[in-house]
Amino acid sequence: MRHHPAIAGVPRMNRSDYRRLRDDIAQQGQQGIRLSPILVVGRCKAYSLRWLVRVRGCVLTGAAAGIGAATARLFASRGWLVGASDVDGAALASLQRELGPDKVITMAADVRDFGAVETAIREFASAAGGQLDALFANAGVLFMGPHETVTRAQKDLLVDVNVRGVIHAFDAAFPFLRQTPGAHALAMCSTSAEYGAPEHAVYSATKFFVRGLTEALNIEYRRHDIQVSAIYVAYVQTGMVFDAKVKPASIERMGVKVTPRQVAETAWRAVHGNRSHWRVGTDARLMNWVARLLGPKTAVVSAWLMRS
Repeated sequence: MRHHPAIAGVPRMNRSDYRRLRDDIAQQGQQGIRLSPILVVGRCKAYSLRWLVRVRGCVLTGAAAGIGAATARLFASRGWLVGASDVDGAALASLQRELGPDKVITMAADVRDFGAVETAIREFASAAGGQLDALFANAGVLFMGPHETVTRAQKDLLVDVNVRGVIHAFDAAFPFLRQTPGAHALAMCSTSAEYGAPEHAVYSATKFFVRGLTEALNIEYRRHDIQVSAIYVAYVQTGMVFDAKVKPASIERMGVKVTPRQVAETAWRAVHGNRSHWRVGTDARLMNWVARLLGPKTAVVSAWLMRS
């Protein structure tokens, strides 16, 4: 259990004292600590308060490298307990050695396997006191090129990881998010969900799914006090982009400007905010603006980006 020890409260603090202390702590930037008041009514019907302090917990899928690893480092550095999940056990072990086992719990799990994801998140939530403050469904794969050149196996993997993997993470995390006041569920999306991206056809379709899922669940889950959001970004400086065997002309035209740290910082803001759409970098904001302004005519821009 990674609870901080309870701090003995000051007897007979009134509600104004409680609010001032809470606001002071928030202003000091200690977002990694969640304070829960226990209200005790005395014989004189005066209020006294005690505080339970616990470290906030976040589960990340696809945490072994790139955006996931950068997010794990950022959240751990700011006082959160991180549940790092990935299929790469060796990379997870390296991440835990780097950050420390008191900050990172590693969970080797394939997001395509709901049972494995469910077990991993349940075990993390148990270690975090039965609650889960945030989920970041970040695991994803990318295959680019003309649609007919992307293999059947690659198309199936895109759907299995980018679609089913997100569903599995959200469904497995839901019981624990629901038990946590002010919880957040976050998913990795893409500018290719603004308008269908040529030479990213199946990948783009999977990100449209993520957009639809997060927008719908953000409405549904309001009754559970769960904020659901998605992060939209163009090309990020990760191995998934740099090591791609096929690189469309849009990479040359747009460049690969966004760093994993920038995405991690956006994830941090997202789990402390109340917006459903978070865009990283100028290209993501520009593509959103173009799609909203031009509608179906955005196809002209997409076609231009693909010209070699």
